[in-house]
Amino acid sequence: MLIWFLPVFLLFLMIGLPVFFGLLAAPGILLWLNGQERDITLLYRNVYNGMDSFPLMAIPFFMLAGELMNKGGITTRLVEFSQALMGHLRGGLAHVNILSSMLFAGLSGSAVADTSALGSMLIPAMEKQGYTRRFAAAVTAASSVIGPIIPPSGIMIIYAYVMGESVAALFLAGIVPGVMVGIGLMLVVRLMADKYDLPKAQRIVNPGQKMAPVEYWVSFALLRINLASLLLALAFGILSQTSLDVSGITTFVLFVVLIGMSHLLLKGLRGAVSEDFRMVCKKAVVPLQTPIIILGGILIGVFTPTEAAAVAVAYALIIGFFVLHSIKVKEVPGILNRAGITSAVVLLLVGAAMAFKTVVSLSHAPEIMADFVLSLSDNPLILLFLINLLLFIVGMFLDAGPAIIILGPILGPIFTSMGVDSIHFAIIMSVNLTIGLATPPMGLVLFVAASVSKERVETIAKAILPFLAVEIAVIFLITYIPALSMTIPRWTGFAN
Repeated sequence: MLIWFLPVFLLFLMIGLPVFFGLLAAPGILLWLNGQERDITLLYRNVYNGMDSFPLMAIPFFMLAGELMNKGGITTRLVEFSQALMGHLRGGLAHVNILSSMLFAGLSGSAVADTSALGSMLIPAMEKQGYTRRFAAAVTAASSVIGPIIPPSGIMIIYAYVMGESVAALFLAGIVPGVMVGIGLMLVVRLMADKYDLPKAQRIVNPGQKMAPVEYWVSFALLRINLASLLLALAFGILSQTSLDVSGITTFVLFVVLIGMSHLLLKGLRGAVSEDFRMVCKKAVVPLQTPIIILGGILIGVFTPTEAAAVAVAYALIIGFFVLHSIKVKEVPGILNRAGITSAVVLLLVGAAMAFKTVVSLSHAPEIMADFVLSLSDNPLILLFLINLLLFIVGMFLDAGPAIIILGPILGPIFTSMGVDSIHFAIIMSVNLTIGLATPPMGLVLFVAASVSKERVETIAKAILPFLAVEIAVIFLITYIPALSMTIPRWTGFAN
């Protein structure tokens, strides 16, 4: 009888019951009807146990870091930087919207935060430039799904927690798919630019900008340290192919030399661009340091993903208070309140879904589903196509987090037993369900984009279809070409 938990849950969703209550009510009712009252206690106790996890602490920290960055004026700097790079192209502001989403993804890891923060700024600007409001809203919604794909990613933290995978491996595996989605969306804009005569944008919107001395010198130092670190990594990559052994002192001397070389290189490039372009790029250095700190710290083993999220919060506070002076003490309670509410929603869903997972194991649903799937075909390629179709349909109606927790324990073991790498399947599932956030009829970011743009959801849904087609193509590319997502994790030693 417990096997009916999923149909009952879907019925509750259809009648409008919130996901949190549906996740608890459906299995609770079935356990009661099945005479398993003792298991009902276990079910609801697991709500707390599901949230009581050190790895999950990364979620509220990343939420708080995103709120601090957004309040600190970081969004404006990223948009101006994107405009300096892409604004001269036909359809410039559409390209700026997509590139800004790719950069913002490294700060928040949330599609909803991306849509609300960038949409409120770029949709009116695009409309003023001559774009239709529905097109501007569709570009914003379509590009916002990059947020949970490019690290850091809240849904990948959830997947890693539920399935026992490496958060670092999932973060690294999401880099290439996220970039592919962004490039694919830009290609669509480029094809539409000539057909619909999309306008260009200004490269520099606010000329003659200045920087505070503190920010100038922080950006000055960070640029040279980052470039020297990149050159050092390349040098170690070359030396690893030889028998030379580099000591700690030699590494330090080499790094100092590379900082000097980086300074000379940047000084040489200074005359190739305008003063305004250099100023916009310098003002983007401090915000863009966040994903470098997060990923760099995890990769070299300085801290765990949860500690990386805490470091990101500390960095955002220091930058907001002491470097940019864009956050006031009186604004902190409001920031904490918004981050707390957002985190509470996510963690409650995780707790309920982990309790829901208890009934999944009691019902033997994974074994039944595995037998059913394997009866359809024994060809992994055909099964991956069918599962992608299933995930795409699920993503239309269910948020990515709960869908991962419900379906991950059921589908993951099936494909790993067939030889599909567990990290590879995690990325397939995460990307597919993330794109579902922008898929009609129930895609969450569609409703957020409609709220920001004051445009009807139905009109945005029609305008977003060409962008969805590209995103679906990316899903199948990463499904059937594992190297696209697995090369970086394998190269860094986080996956076999």
